Parts: sequence; C-alpha cells; structure tokens
Amino acid sequence: MGLREGLLCLLSKGDAHGYQLKSELEATTGDIWQVNVGQVYTTLQRLERDAMVTARESSGDGRVVYTITERGREEATSWLGTPVALAAAGRDEISLKVLMAIEAGIDQPRRVIERQRGATMTLLQDYTTLKADEAGEELAWQLYLDRLILSAEAELRWLERVEARLDTMTDPDPAEDLHLEVARPQEVTQ
Repeated sequence: MGLREGLLCLLSKGDAHGYQLKSELEATTGDIWQVNVGQVYTTLQRLERDAMVTARESSGDGRVVYTITERGREEATSWLGTPVALAAAGRDEISLKVLMAIEAGIDQPRRVIERQRGATMTLLQDYTTLKADEAGEELAWQLYLDRLILSAEAELRWLERVEARLDTMTDPDPAEDLHLEVARPQEVTQ
C-alpha cells in the first residue's frame, strides 16, 4: 500500500486534516507504519492536483481540511478491489541463500537451512509470546502479529520441503539434480 491509497481510504470515512490522517493511518496499521507528516501533506497536495481530493480551510483553526472527490473514491475502491501480487517466487533472501549454497558449494545447503530454521523458530516464539502477552491490544496489531506468525510458519514448512527434496536426491552433487521450478517475474499473472 502506498501512502496515496491509505489517505484516500481514510478520507472515504470523512473529511480530515493532514495530521489527523497521519495519526489515523498509524493507528489503523497498528503503528507498524510510521509516517512523516511532511509526506502526508505532500501526498495530499498531489491528490488535490490530480482531482482526487479538494482542500478548504477549516473554520476558525486555520487547518486545511481535505475531502475526497468521486474520482478519489473510485481510485480507493479500485485499489481495494485489486488483489496483491505475491512476490516473485525465489526472490527472497533465504531462497537465494539456499539456491546459492546448492549451486556454489560455499556452504552446505543443510547448514544454511538449519541456521535459518533456528532464527525463524526464535522469531515465531517471540511473535507467539507477543500475541499472548498483548491479547487485549487493538485489532490492527493483533492482525499484524497473525500475519508474522503465519509467514514464519510458512517459511518453516518451505525449509522442510527443501530438506525433503535434498533427502531424495541420489547424486552427491545437489546442484546436478535439484531443479526448483520458480515463476519468473514476467511470468507471474494477476
């Protein structure tokens, strides 16, 4: 999500000034996205230029209040309706480390996997502890913790799958037999 989309979605709820939008955006994202107020105002100016919001001075306090236009509402609705493309397979650092260990022979793939498993298990335990300790926290933070936990669990399952493939190989040189099918960025469709 870009700042532009976030601001449009928040303005769909009602008129607001820049600092109010900054605070709402941070609260809505469970404070995982800290935004510079200058970026908010710059983005609002661009949205005004693009006829997605209108600006007016608030009565009395001198603040500029922004209102979403129909075009801005359509943009926000379009953004929410568009599925997010997953990152291209194999483009994360752990995937690259495992593939390089297999191909280059600098380190044993199993050692790379084992070190990553340990680090991911530690993160998973930390996330799970946070989830239990902060059970009464706001929904945005709880949902974000859920995402972190599920991502860590998925990484652990992937590491297990790589190990299982290595276990089934008969050739002592893993680079010869391990062919991972990955979607190239240009092949990923939405």
